[in-house]
Amino acid sequence: MQIRTVRTVCPYCAVGCNVIVTSDGKRIISVVPSKRNDINYGSLCIKGWKGFDAVTSKERLKNPMKRTERGFVEISWEEAVDIVVKNLSEIKRKYGPDALAFIASARCTNEDNYLMQKLARQVFGTNNIDHCARLCHSPSVEGLISTFGRGAATTSIADLDNAELYFIIGTNITEHYPILGARIINNVMKGKKLIVADPRNIHIAKFATLHLRLLPGTDLALLNTMANVIVKKGLYDKKFIEERTENFDEYLKVIEYYDLERGSKITGVDPELIEKASVLYATSRSVILYSLGVTQHVQGVQTVQAIANLAMLTGNVGKPGTGVFPIRGQNNVQGAGDMGALCDFLPGYVRVDDENGRRKFEEAWNCKLPSKPGLSLPEMFWEAYKGNVKAMYIMGENPVISESELGIVEEALKKLEFLVVQDIFMTETAEFAHVVLPAKSFAEKLGTFTNTERRIQLIRPFLDPPGNALDDWKIFQLIARKMGYDWNYNSPEDIMAEISKLVPQYKGVTYDCLSENGVQWPVNESCKGTEILYTEKFARSNGKGRFMPAHWERPSDFPDEEYPFILTTGGIYYQYTTGTMTRKVHILEREAPSPFVEINPEDAKSLGIRDGELVTVKSRYGELDVRARISDSVPRGILFIPFHYREAPVNRIVNPHIDPKARTPEFKVTAVKIVKKVIQ
Repeated sequence: MQIRTVRTVCPYCAVGCNVIVTSDGKRIISVVPSKRNDINYGSLCIKGWKGFDAVTSKERLKNPMKRTERGFVEISWEEAVDIVVKNLSEIKRKYGPDALAFIASARCTNEDNYLMQKLARQVFGTNNIDHCARLCHSPSVEGLISTFGRGAATTSIADLDNAELYFIIGTNITEHYPILGARIINNVMKGKKLIVADPRNIHIAKFATLHLRLLPGTDLALLNTMANVIVKKGLYDKKFIEERTENFDEYLKVIEYYDLERGSKITGVDPELIEKASVLYATSRSVILYSLGVTQHVQGVQTVQAIANLAMLTGNVGKPGTGVFPIRGQNNVQGAGDMGALCDFLPGYVRVDDENGRRKFEEAWNCKLPSKPGLSLPEMFWEAYKGNVKAMYIMGENPVISESELGIVEEALKKLEFLVVQDIFMTETAEFAHVVLPAKSFAEKLGTFTNTERRIQLIRPFLDPPGNALDDWKIFQLIARKMGYDWNYNSPEDIMAEISKLVPQYKGVTYDCLSENGVQWPVNESCKGTEILYTEKFARSNGKGRFMPAHWERPSDFPDEEYPFILTTGGIYYQYTTGTMTRKVHILEREAPSPFVEINPEDAKSLGIRDGELVTVKSRYGELDVRARISDSVPRGILFIPFHYREAPVNRIVNPHIDPKARTPEFKVTAVKIVKKVIQ
């Protein structure tokens, strides 16, 4: 028995904690946090300590399978690749390349995602390639590119220690990103200031200097009101604005509307609290941290822009202890976007309709690339439902739980002429597939993840793959070769060599230079990274940050007499995304085995609902049966349901309206009613 001890990266949230794993190749002997890095400094959350056990589950996929009248049967890799190539090629020939859709994965490596988007674009000729960032942080990409020039965090996790104030808006940081949340709490205990803007009384709010309990969907109005206060009090950074920004006068015209009285009326926050928060933020070395509570709205892009506006207004960007920090949800959301697993961007955030930018990839790949932006993730399912998308290839995603309008998603999958799912488990989505391909997990592969601070890090294998599971990139190479393309990658390192030539942010990256603590992009030719962005100029073409003002609009689905409550969704500490991994870990499932709906005690009393009772939550889009959890974490008029559970898939009833620019659904504001479940 050969004992292996390797340093790798936690596969859950995008904080990217480093861990030391010891195994004998078949089972995990120990998992301990690394003390030699700039991220977790010897700490792990419960998913880091115990969540690795998921990959040793007996439920892992071991061999390719095809659907038959008798159910799924195992087949050889040769037969599986033949079936995939035959079906995708025939559908492309018959209906055109845009009848195909490819879904990449924030759970997989940069190298895997790079090859999947290359397969879609070079081999099959379509920009119909997307991944789960469309459901979470696409507004960050669009919002931060338009204001700063790059769609990523402006600073580092380590640099958060240099801030004097943290402004946390729209993120339950201790539940979703526990190590990051603990770091901030530790700093607050040492005297740093903390502003929390969240409708719920989340854990970190207990440590806040100020807690702004705004109504869901009013973040943009709050940010505009804070800007109004800062300008009126003369607390803005005139020198920074004059030298490093543009469009300030237009910004002033918009924020003038949001005086304290109007801002308070829209948000439901006391005007005195808004004023105090504004002054604290403007007079401190401040960093803004946000997540899905900001982005999952019809005005998600505009709210991200408002965050960037506030940072520029006060000069809180480009210096130590300042910045804008979108906290990514999954381990490689940042990297998958960097690799071009997006319907409107090539690798490195080159827009697909940018002729000059596209030419570089056409020359490197020796092909003509499509210039029309492809279908976004929600659009893929709508077009499949309407019969226009005929085939899908899904890697490491579970849209039957994660998408909005789940009824449409399921019907769309049933209508497909061909569906191939590539994953580590037989997910709810894989049950619909014609072919299921077994992939290696993070525990069995070599490659890179890019975390929420832009840090590119190596993952290293410590387990033998189950059965005949293959690397995702190897599967794509088998398909490309079968299609007649001369793909000759011998390792993930070969793929990274190509990435470093074509993606400016990854220029000069080699596995050797990543071996210790990784490196934050953008990277130069000698593999030196960048901790803080925009120290001298922004990344827009003229080097200036651009104020992008917008007026607040009421959420697209608002309470009325029939649907008097606002439903919002989110995650909880012991579970993760669609539960594909965490629900196979005994300790995590033991602690959070069941879905629930949080309801305020006064609302529960008025409706005659008792704790633990079965209730029905109804929206304009569907209904859901779930157990009530009476809690003062939510204010009156607000309900909360976690999104992890197949027994109560909350996305079946959420608001499906999308941000017009980022095409992200408005998961966070849905008008609903709640009634006792009548048992027949």
